[in-house]
Amino acid sequence: MKSFQSWLGKGKQHKIARFTASAIATLAMASPTSLTNAAPMSLTNVGTINYASATPIKITTAKELTSISPHLSPTKSTIAQLQTNQTQYQTAGIDPFVLVPIILVGGLVIFVPLFFGGLVVIGEREVGVVVRKFTLSGRGLPAGRLIALNGEAGLQADTLAPGWHWGYWPWQYSVRKESVIVVPQGEIALIVAADGEPNPPQRILGKIVDCDNYQDARKFLTQGGEKGRQMGFLTAGTYRINTALFKVITAANATTHGMTPEQLRVYSLASDKVGIVTTLDGLPISDGEIAGPIIQGHNNFQNGQKFIDGGGRRGLQEQILLSGSWNLNPWFVQVEQVPMTEIPIGYVGVVISFVGKAHQDVSGAAFTHGNLVNQGHKGVWVEPLYPGKHPINSRIMKIELVPTTNIVLNWSDRTERHSYDAQLASLTVRSRDGFAFDLEVAQIIHVGALDAPKVISRVGAMQNLVDHVLEPTIGNYFRNSAQDYTVLDFLTARSERQAEAAEYIKTALRAYDVQAIDTLIGDIQPPASLMQTQTDRKIAEEERKTYEVQQLAQTQRQQLVRETALANIQQEMVKSEQSVHIADLKAQAQIKEATGEAEGIKLRAIAEAESIRATGNAKAETYRTGVEALGSQGYTAMLLMQIIGDRHVRLIPDVLVGSNGNNNGLVDGLLSLILWNQSANKNGEITPTPLHPQPITPTQPTPENGIPPIVVNFPVDK
Repeated sequence: MKSFQSWLGKGKQHKIARFTASAIATLAMASPTSLTNAAPMSLTNVGTINYASATPIKITTAKELTSISPHLSPTKSTIAQLQTNQTQYQTAGIDPFVLVPIILVGGLVIFVPLFFGGLVVIGEREVGVVVRKFTLSGRGLPAGRLIALNGEAGLQADTLAPGWHWGYWPWQYSVRKESVIVVPQGEIALIVAADGEPNPPQRILGKIVDCDNYQDARKFLTQGGEKGRQMGFLTAGTYRINTALFKVITAANATTHGMTPEQLRVYSLASDKVGIVTTLDGLPISDGEIAGPIIQGHNNFQNGQKFIDGGGRRGLQEQILLSGSWNLNPWFVQVEQVPMTEIPIGYVGVVISFVGKAHQDVSGAAFTHGNLVNQGHKGVWVEPLYPGKHPINSRIMKIELVPTTNIVLNWSDRTERHSYDAQLASLTVRSRDGFAFDLEVAQIIHVGALDAPKVISRVGAMQNLVDHVLEPTIGNYFRNSAQDYTVLDFLTARSERQAEAAEYIKTALRAYDVQAIDTLIGDIQPPASLMQTQTDRKIAEEERKTYEVQQLAQTQRQQLVRETALANIQQEMVKSEQSVHIADLKAQAQIKEATGEAEGIKLRAIAEAESIRATGNAKAETYRTGVEALGSQGYTAMLLMQIIGDRHVRLIPDVLVGSNGNNNGLVDGLLSLILWNQSANKNGEITPTPLHPQPITPTQPTPENGIPPIVVNFPVDK
């Protein structure tokens, strides 16, 4: 028979020894013979003593107890150790003869319940895993079972919670204390069950059963829990798990189980990404499908059991994950993050879905070149995606971008940014006169947003539209059109050919739901020999035109000179004409003036005659009255005197020449006349002469009443 120590095991010996030593020390400190000045002690945990302020006392540790020869019993080894330290106890004031009985009694008090009462103490953050070594009935576990449910020998399903548990005798039970499982925030823990029902052939993960997050092993086993990797997992928290039944894989020990710590962290999905999901368990995908259908109620694959119960299929899924944090079992779900589908400005996205509901054409009877379906069905969706970011599962859908702006396609060496015309080259056509020449063409097209699904349904892609529709349509038209004209006709009537081509191509493309905006003919490259002949002819023609222009210039120059001379003569003629006209006007003016003057003279003469007549009549009447009054002689004398007075007539001369018996009378008279003339008034006075001895100032006759005065000159005597 094995010894007691070997039967308990080395771990048990250490624990029992520590517990015994602590109990004995407690009893010793509590005895009446203890030091009065020792500080009080408190037993806070089984097997440990905390000291507040006490005299140092040597306490034998478990390591010292176990270091004694294994042939000594625990009690004897303790006594021997206490005797060795007797000097120290005496120094501390403890009587060894009193301490020994106390130790013996305390050891019996503690050891008997511990050994014979089956006491097991479980800490607050521990769980006790029980192993039953034997049963009196000898009943063993059923075949294929590892965990006992009905008291069979072996690992027990029920664990021990924190506290004191009796009846677990060491010869019948072995209790292994395990720490509780702690799952930190932001992490998950996976479970592997060592016992349970076998998995069905179509399943790889054990189903989820109601077992309090795998803390109740009995419920797990009795309610059909399956062995192996589990569908369920533990989220952040603290769990008391029976580690005999369940292996818990956390981020801390992931590498030891062939996993990475990142797999056991909460899965985070970026805001501009889409999570494409692939499930690793479930029913096989149906024939003809490439992805599993959308299943409701599994909370974005976080509840795998509801996904399985709802008929979920393993493999690629139609449903996607959007941005956020998700508790996902990496044994059940794999997620691939891809960017959202972005539709640029100026484009629409035509959705070609490879999964969905049964195909149901909604294009109508008029559209016979393809099929269009509503959203959620398999095929080309009738509604396109407009510019923006869209969460599209790119593994089950294809997005064909269709530009909604005008597209320019060049049949030349030039390539636009969209590169649809990268494979297009200039057209080689043959004219009616047998010459082959290259023709560059540019075609502008437009595809409407609502017509884009029809175009894609008809041709499959925009590149196919260019390669299979536009290239043969435009190429064949220009090849056929060129045969109706010569090269020179094609060159000279280029605008007409362009207008004809635009009208034809517009009609042809309308049948493909494409709008032809315009057709432009670019560079035309005729044969070099023909162009040389044409060039020579053109040069000769231009020279002829130059000569004609020069001749015309000379003719015009002559005409200019002639016209200039005529213009100058015309100026003189105009002047002459104007002079004649002016003279005529002057003559007419003079005639009119003379006529007016004559008329005036006539009128004045008549007036003067009338005036003279009236004056004469008046004078005659006056004379008649004067004669009647004074008589003819008296009245005449009066008039003479009046005239002499008015005219200042001198009756006596100023120089009188006479003879006084002297012969110098004539000479004296002449000298007097000369002196008188020199002293005469120069202001218009008449110089006196012998006939006029007194100066007479000539006066302008002043008419009285318009009648000039009558002047009578009397002769002077000689």
